[in-house]
Amino acid sequence: MIQTDELRGIIAKRRMSQAEVASVIGISPKTFYNKMKKGVFGSDEIETMITYLKIDNAMDIFFAQK
Repeated sequence: MIQTDELRGIIAKRRMSQAEVASVIGISPKTFYNKMKKGVFGSDEIETMITYLKIDNAMDIFFAQK
């Protein structure tokens, strides 16, 4: 399960919008919102976000245990 609050925080810290991140990973803003709500992204989307957002603690955010 993805730590969506932490991911939102990183997006805000980088002064980006969720719509910008959605565009970078190749999905619509609505799809991004739905994936954030469910806490589920594909491995290619996660990899792109890690690179684009320069995420250092990816394991804690994308592969957190409940």
